[in-house]
Amino acid sequence: MQQFFSVSFLAFIMGAFSLHAQSSTILGDWREPTGSVIRISQCDTGLCLRVLLISPKAPAKTDIYNPDAKLRARPLCNLEVGSHFQLRDSTHAINGILYDAKSGNTYGGALSVEGDTLKMRGYIGLPLFGKTETWLRVREEFTSCAGNAAP
Repeated sequence: MQQFFSVSFLAFIMGAFSLHAQSSTILGDWREPTGSVIRISQCDTGLCLRVLLISPKAPAKTDIYNPDAKLRARPLCNLEVGSHFQLRDSTHAINGILYDAKSGNTYGGALSVEGDTLKMRGYIGLPLFGKTETWLRVREEFTSCAGNAAP
């Protein structure tokens, strides 16, 4: 019985390390096409995406395109713009929800990583009906819009 427990515990630990290794390629800071920086991290609902730096080229610094007029004055800084992404393997996450602050629309989402390039696909209904953006990994230090230094 003790041998079974030891083997089961070892398998559990190895599985936990494997899941951490799988998530590590997608996690991190990514620069989207306008230059804003989005952090992908683990949260209660899976993987989440949060705005860390707003580019001077961004259309606004507040959520002016939100369909709910009461939310249009909220800052984009630190706004969660993606949630519920589930890891499929070490380089793919699926079944996410994306909020596009540039349009005020919400989409389904999928992420895939190859090296320092992330393909973020937003879609309505099926991934076939969508658009893909290419984001680049941020390696340099920057000051987040919340005033914190980020690696």
